[in-house]
Amino acid sequence: MSVESDLPPDSALEVVVVPRTHDLGDHFEVRRALPSRQKRMVGPFVFLDQMGPHIFSPGHGLDVRPHPHIGLATVTYLFSGEILHRDSLGSVQAISPGDVNWMTAGSGIVHSERTAPAVRQHESSLSGLQCWVALPRAQEECAPDFQHTGVAELPVEAAEGVSARIIAGSFFGRRSPVPTLSDLFYVDLQLQPGARIEVPADYAEQAAYVVAGRLDLGRDGVFDAGQLLVFKPGKRVVLAAAGHAGARVMLLGGEPMDGPRYLTWNFVSSSAERIEQAKQEWREQRFPAVPGETEFIPLPDLPGKPVRYP
Repeated sequence: MSVESDLPPDSALEVVVVPRTHDLGDHFEVRRALPSRQKRMVGPFVFLDQMGPHIFSPGHGLDVRPHPHIGLATVTYLFSGEILHRDSLGSVQAISPGDVNWMTAGSGIVHSERTAPAVRQHESSLSGLQCWVALPRAQEECAPDFQHTGVAELPVEAAEGVSARIIAGSFFGRRSPVPTLSDLFYVDLQLQPGARIEVPADYAEQAAYVVAGRLDLGRDGVFDAGQLLVFKPGKRVVLAAAGHAGARVMLLGGEPMDGPRYLTWNFVSSSAERIEQAKQEWREQRFPAVPGETEFIPLPDLPGKPVRYP
């Protein structure tokens, strides 16, 4: 759902999306901010899920079986815990808090995301975000690729009470080494109690997802964790931590896509026909396999045609 009617006429906000929470089993919750009925995409970002925070008891963990993607890049970023990534390129990579797993699906890739056996032996936590970034038309069918970037490699812009880690793209005059195919930004912003920062209107489409704490936007109000604040084009905004706990915010966005995209299940493309082809290929198990994996997620019953964004 969204909050629009309570915004003042001269608001810096286009819309506020309040994601619904879904239980994936074992009380493991996710909040999906993108796509929503009110806002389908921000720049090239077509999907944004917050997972957790969750505590797994010993013997339990995350088990996302092998599944396919086309036409997008998946971006995994954790605040706590660990996920073991495996894909059809043969990549095997554990991701820890502050690292970046950037997987470019291109013409097609399959991957799994699980809690490693050693981690399952004891109680473990998991909290983080997963995004999908639609690829430009010219790169939609590029060769699949996987890149892992450790936390120590990411630039951090710091000021009094403020820390901004540049996960991908360029912002605050710093550029991440994570390879991307479009003009975008993705930033982990931490504000100590009372700290504030001006976010410049560097990109046509910009948003902030409140991960923890409360965020004060002045006349626009104070916003709780679990809300996506989409800014109007060209609007500079001042973000401040409200209360005594500080705030953690993910800044994201970029330039508008080079045309609409279709989205169905795990597939994104500028062509509805290409998505239908990918669905058939997965039904017939013609995607490459993930080495060492025998399970897979079957194609669900998908009524109707792919959804066109925007």
